[in-house]
Amino acid sequence: MTTRINNNTLAIKPRRRRAVTLAGVAALLVGFGLVANALAGTLLGTKHDFTGLNQRAGVVAMPGLAFSDFGTSCVYCHLPPERPELDSADNGGNPGWNRFIPAQGAYDLYDSRTLDNKVRAPSPISLLCLSCHDGTMGVDMTVFKPDGWESSKDAAMHLRLNGGDDLMSCGKCHNGRVAHSIAIKHIGTDLTNDHPFSMTYAGLTDKDQDFRTPDGHYGFDNGIKLYDGKVECATCHNVHDPDITLLLRDRADRLCETCHIK
Repeated sequence: MTTRINNNTLAIKPRRRRAVTLAGVAALLVGFGLVANALAGTLLGTKHDFTGLNQRAGVVAMPGLAFSDFGTSCVYCHLPPERPELDSADNGGNPGWNRFIPAQGAYDLYDSRTLDNKVRAPSPISLLCLSCHDGTMGVDMTVFKPDGWESSKDAAMHLRLNGGDDLMSCGKCHNGRVAHSIAIKHIGTDLTNDHPFSMTYAGLTDKDQDFRTPDGHYGFDNGIKLYDGKVECATCHNVHDPDITLLLRDRADRLCETCHIK
């Protein structure tokens, strides 16, 4: 490659091209503190960007060791884009997603005499979240692997997002002493002390005056979402948004008042 400066030719040695991945770009932006603006509303740079964990944490101890690095952040939840014809349900997966369905009978759900709508099992959209956060399956336990993945070269431990003190759980090291605690991320299967979900939103019928009426079919104008009229994990949490603490769809002091009048 050459360039001309004031009629004089200056030879410049061509540089070797380097492959640039989205995860790499995200890691660079995170390092410069630009990710909130440049990648707002995306998965890249968030705690769910598994392929970028090594760069963000500054260590080589996560992708490839704790769990398989599939080379793309989306495939841990979404079906591989190069295979749109795949049907995860035929393989015991969550329909439309790339995760297996956990054992639904294992969950103890929130209950109260004042709860308008009782549920027996989480909905599929919330089971998608629980398939990692209940700590029963490996983070990389996907139904399908991306094209080109070579399982013969996989040396990962396939750890679970679990606070247990065993070699199959992240809590073996992430115990608050060796590394930051995994406790807040490990929800477990006892959900009796968590906000209820997978129930029909009580404000849909205007019969319960303690709840606000949604602004539209999909929820509220501030981003709080309803899924088929139900409250789910993703009602309050946006896994693709790196801008807000705990991936909340609105500020914590406004979140509850979006639905609850008192």
